[in-house]
Amino acid sequence: MVNIDTCHTNSIDGSLNRNLKNISPSGIRKFFDLLFSTEDVVSLSIGEPDFITPRHIRDAATSSLEKGYTMYTSNYGMIELRQEIARHLEELYQVTYKPEKEILVTVGTSQGLDIALRAIINPGDEIIIPDPCYVAYSPCIVLAGGVPVPIPTGRENNFAIKASDIESHITGKTKAILIGYPSNPTGAVMPVKELSLIVELANHYNLLVISDEIYSRLTYGMKHTCFTSLPGAKDKTILIDGFSKSYAMTGWRIGYIAADNKFIEAMTRIHQYTMLCAPIMVQMAAIEALRHGENDVKMMVKEYNKRRHILVDGLNTVGLDCFEPNGAFYAFPSIKNIGMTSEEFCENLLLEEKVAVIPGSAFGSCGEGFVRCSYATPLNNIEEALNRIDSFVSKRKRR
Repeated sequence: MVNIDTCHTNSIDGSLNRNLKNISPSGIRKFFDLLFSTEDVVSLSIGEPDFITPRHIRDAATSSLEKGYTMYTSNYGMIELRQEIARHLEELYQVTYKPEKEILVTVGTSQGLDIALRAIINPGDEIIIPDPCYVAYSPCIVLAGGVPVPIPTGRENNFAIKASDIESHITGKTKAILIGYPSNPTGAVMPVKELSLIVELANHYNLLVISDEIYSRLTYGMKHTCFTSLPGAKDKTILIDGFSKSYAMTGWRIGYIAADNKFIEAMTRIHQYTMLCAPIMVQMAAIEALRHGENDVKMMVKEYNKRRHILVDGLNTVGLDCFEPNGAFYAFPSIKNIGMTSEEFCENLLLEEKVAVIPGSAFGSCGEGFVRCSYATPLNNIEEALNRIDSFVSKRKRR
């Protein structure tokens, strides 16, 4: 006679998705857990704006609730929001999308990335990504049944991926190129010439491109290049963007995808069964952000730029070589001269000086020897962190 309880116990591991075994816990989460258990920490670790969502955007959401907007919307999102997104992309980048057919409102850009990958990947398809890159890229590819193919980038080219390196990794199984610039964790931006070469590659090898542009509004001294604005790019590209970083709306979880109708239809099939739609009151807030939030964006970018200069100059002064990031709100200094791994550096800095930064290795093997420092924190925190980092580095130099 079969012992049912024993069968259930022995089969639990076998019941889980095998792909989960290929996914390691987030290296960022490990340090967040350590951070939360340590008192009096100055944190340069959090990748979200320290600004509160502007009042008029919050008011739009609360007003919608008071008016009884608590129902579902179209799976695609409110047409008013899609129209504003289309206008936004046209005005900023001169790229045209049809709001009825080519834009899908998502629950943050993370959900957009997930459904984009699930919509295009067949088992075993290879997806090319930069290394280092945002921590979710590789796991989302694996969960969709694909194979991430990291392309090394480094300090010598300011962590911008090169088309020639991409081409050398293309195989018969390559399905798409996934890029995210401005970059988390490095703050790197891509030269227009290199982006244009990637377009040529995609067309020559019949590849798709997923362009994650969540930091598109956070650039300094240069205008962001929307990938789909490049000649020959739009038809083969899935553009992902959102409101979290530029409008200080991380907790609102609202983003969008712009792409050819055949991609939008495929992604909507997944979206309608797994998420249905973004919350209506959040969509109302996003409409307000696009219509009247430009001055807020400019104010925040100006403040980030001030912090950027102070943090990067300070890191170089204390002896941690740091290139100048031209986007996002991260600096990515080298700690190779300290004689520690990235994790050792971060753990010891937190324990000894109570400063929290993230090991570069959390973002890929090419991040080893670097740490990510966020300047999405008040200036006084940055200055205090630099004083403590100086103390930490000075002790190592004397040994």
